[in-house]
Amino acid sequence: MKLTSLFVTGTDTEVGKTVVSTALTRALVARGLRVAVMKPIASGSDPTPDGLRNSDALSLRAASNVPAPYEVVNPYCFQPPVSPHIAASEARVTIDLALLRSRFDSLAAASDCVIVEGAGGWLAPISATESMADLAAVLSTPVLLVVGLRLGCLNHALLTRESLATRGTPFAGWIANAVDPNFARAAENLATLTARLGALPLASIPFLESGHAPPDLDTAASMLCP
Repeated sequence: MKLTSLFVTGTDTEVGKTVVSTALTRALVARGLRVAVMKPIASGSDPTPDGLRNSDALSLRAASNVPAPYEVVNPYCFQPPVSPHIAASEARVTIDLALLRSRFDSLAAASDCVIVEGAGGWLAPISATESMADLAAVLSTPVLLVVGLRLGCLNHALLTRESLATRGTPFAGWIANAVDPNFARAAENLATLTARLGALPLASIPFLESGHAPPDLDTAASMLCP
């Protein structure tokens, strides 16, 4: 499989999409690839002298070895930490999927692969009628699912996988991320996910305390880009 792009989505918000996206970017860079990154839409950003900046987008940009202006990496940046469609509406901005495809194409032309991180979960709205799933379809990217291991993850993961299949979206695999250190029956849930999703996780990330080293996703990178 020649990895040319990857859309990282999650079973929900705060499940580790940025942790996975940045670690995977670093692992692919270490394998000698030119890796561009993109956070097409971000809400929950901070004012700076250069304009609004989102911490997830900045983390991705720091991990990449393909220089790109911030506005290309993160074309739509909103300040309030709310759903993108609400933030866009309040800012009187219409999210243009064609513009996002254009920015993606410019990154793809300068790299071997592009790691794209979504916002929220797979069906998080980005307008009155469109969702993150529509963005992934416009970018024509396979999808990597980050499953936050916590109560409710089985339902969220299986619904996301079902939606991917219904839409005919290529499924690149999944990564398990232990976001709740007190999650009961974690091993049993992981076994159920493996059976129901039809594949072992590309990686299983243990719970990481704040400030600890990021996960090593070299094995996952080698499986995605052998």
